[in-house]
Amino acid sequence: MTIFLFVLFGFIAGIFGGLGMGGGTLLIPLLTIFLGLDQKLSQGINLLSFLVMSLIALVIHYKNGYIKGKSIWIIILVGVIFSAIGALVASILPSKALRIAFGGFLCILSVIELVKVFKK
Repeated sequence: MTIFLFVLFGFIAGIFGGLGMGGGTLLIPLLTIFLGLDQKLSQGINLLSFLVMSLIALVIHYKNGYIKGKSIWIIILVGVIFSAIGALVASILPSKALRIAFGGFLCILSVIELVKVFKK
């Protein structure tokens, strides 16, 4: 049953990741809530799966002409720097603090998206 859930959760995260919605916003809660995995382990699994999904999406977006060369390097540089900082902070913090921070992030994101829907 556990293998089935891993496959199912990977499928769901892949679909949402391919749509550009971030599969990790679903994958991390699914792994922690339904499979009882530690927050840090769930985030690590998400990062590894994200590398593969984003590489595939990058190739497809590049072929469709959606990637512009000059400005992308600034975004990549800043993203790499702050990813390293975030990884260091995450390695120091206890899993419970990461869970609370991630849950708060999801709540804020939900409110923002609901406001967007009601504005339309």
